[in-house]
Amino acid sequence: MRRFSRWLLALTATAMLAGCQQDCDTTTATATAAPAETIKWKLVTSWPKNFPGLGTAPERFATLVNDMSGGRLQIKVYGAGELVPALQVFDAVSQGTAEMGHSGAYYWKGKTAASQFFTSVPFGLTAQEMNGWMEYGGGQQLWEEVYAPFNLLPMPGGNTGVQMGGWFNKEINSVEDLKGLKMRIPGIGGEVLARAGGTPVTLPGGEIFTSLQTGAIDATEWVGPYNDLAFGLYKVAKHYYYPGWHEPGSMMEFVINKPAFEKLPADLQAIVKVATKAINEDMLSEFTMRNQNALVELKEKHGVDVRPFPDEVLKKLQMLSDEVVAEVAQTDDMTRKVYESFRTFRDKVRAYHAVSEQAYINARD
Repeated sequence: MRRFSRWLLALTATAMLAGCQQDCDTTTATATAAPAETIKWKLVTSWPKNFPGLGTAPERFATLVNDMSGGRLQIKVYGAGELVPALQVFDAVSQGTAEMGHSGAYYWKGKTAASQFFTSVPFGLTAQEMNGWMEYGGGQQLWEEVYAPFNLLPMPGGNTGVQMGGWFNKEINSVEDLKGLKMRIPGIGGEVLARAGGTPVTLPGGEIFTSLQTGAIDATEWVGPYNDLAFGLYKVAKHYYYPGWHEPGSMMEFVINKPAFEKLPADLQAIVKVATKAINEDMLSEFTMRNQNALVELKEKHGVDVRPFPDEVLKKLQMLSDEVVAEVAQTDDMTRKVYESFRTFRDKVRAYHAVSEQAYINARD
């Protein structure tokens, strides 16, 4: 954690020093300056307190902001249920109950259908591609436009990379095996499952284990080996499928109450923005490292049956995904606008990555 603090302190030092409008003696300035105001914020999350990866990211963010601001902006993090329920983060920050939140945008599809494109859509963008769209492809500007009516300012808050396909208590050998399947799967992926004959269920992470254990659901996706191991899902499901067709690059979000953000001095606004960028990169780096070790443990220590979805199943899911995503795009003008930007970027980056990332990985393997 200290390495991030040192790095980000160096990045912001120039901006913070530029805030001094007078060339004055340090000792005199210290003696005469008024004490700096301490601002305290609450940050609510959709994750269990300090849950690996997802839950530790907002904690790291709060530490970075405190360090870079010299304690002027102090942020207290609340896990799911400590201040508000896991799936009420959006409303809590919008209404000002908390100044910030950390969650996944696709949970808010009931508020605005366009939100789903800012987490992940089936057969969509990888983490690297998602960052490219957000930072340089117009995604961030569209996201801010989508959230503006809710008094929210969104920012990328980490990425899990390509997720796993999920845990199942029966084998999936054909499309027929999806029919009647009750599965915890949010967002557009859930709509695709429904189109295939299954029943999607939306549950916060903390309820997944018990729901599988009691038979309330037959299957679940969560994230990947690192988080799935932490939840002990191998204890209540037999088969672990890949790839995560439904979430190929799931971006988490920081949401900020816009009036609260606008009250911050310019240097503190800059610190918040830089810290979100650091956490966005840090989470992907951590998942890349932790997932590989966790997968080995699941297979070798716990004997988990790790297997790919049959090609027939993936082809059917992709066909249904294309249909569902195109239909979602017609929900309203804003969603259509986001979809067109997303689709244009996806098609171009797919062509480029076919001769770069994908071609290299194929050659390496």
